[in-house]
Amino acid sequence: MFDGVAERYDLTNDVLSLGQDRRWRTAVTQAVAPRPGEKVLDLAAGTGTSSRPFRDAGAFVVPCDFSQGMLEVGKRARPELPFVAGDGTRLPFADDTFDAVTISFGLRNIVDPDAGLREMLRVTRPGGRLVVCEFSSPTWSPFRTVYIEYLMRALPPVARTVSSNPEAYVYLAESIRAWPDQPGLAARVEAAGWRDCRWRNLSGGIVALHRATA
Repeated sequence: MFDGVAERYDLTNDVLSLGQDRRWRTAVTQAVAPRPGEKVLDLAAGTGTSSRPFRDAGAFVVPCDFSQGMLEVGKRARPELPFVAGDGTRLPFADDTFDAVTISFGLRNIVDPDAGLREMLRVTRPGGRLVVCEFSSPTWSPFRTVYIEYLMRALPPVARTVSSNPEAYVYLAESIRAWPDQPGLAARVEAAGWRDCRWRNLSGGIVALHRATA
């Protein structure tokens, strides 16, 4: 599915989020707080747009994605990044490899998100950091209703005008609706073995940043 949206993936995300995706990426970078020399795994990195800020901060970042189409587009656009193909439930890395692991808008798409969280913990060094950026539940009830209406009614038609595979965004809208809220995801993160999971709401809870420690 994601191979089919790779060519216009970044543009589509920018349009559908009304430009908010750039703000969210900045918040992720700040939450990860990469330091020079650290190793960062950017899982579900797609075309590497989310990975570049970690490299710019001096960290060694590995963009990893399941979609070969995404990786091909990313390698053409950002040949300086060491893209790696990988399944989120069976990551191709040794134990205790990374100082930080982050995944943005990809945990929902791992076939077994709980297994994915356990794998992220396995490849993270003791004391290392996890940052999950994911769609969540708006905190204001009236706005939550408007948001759900946008997802199910407005998002697919908008996607048809800008995406190379608009049907994929129908799936994405449905997966967002089915995803747990902020406390629910925090509970799943800690059940996978991570410690001290906390979250910060972005854009009124449309997106939440969950942070935890290995």
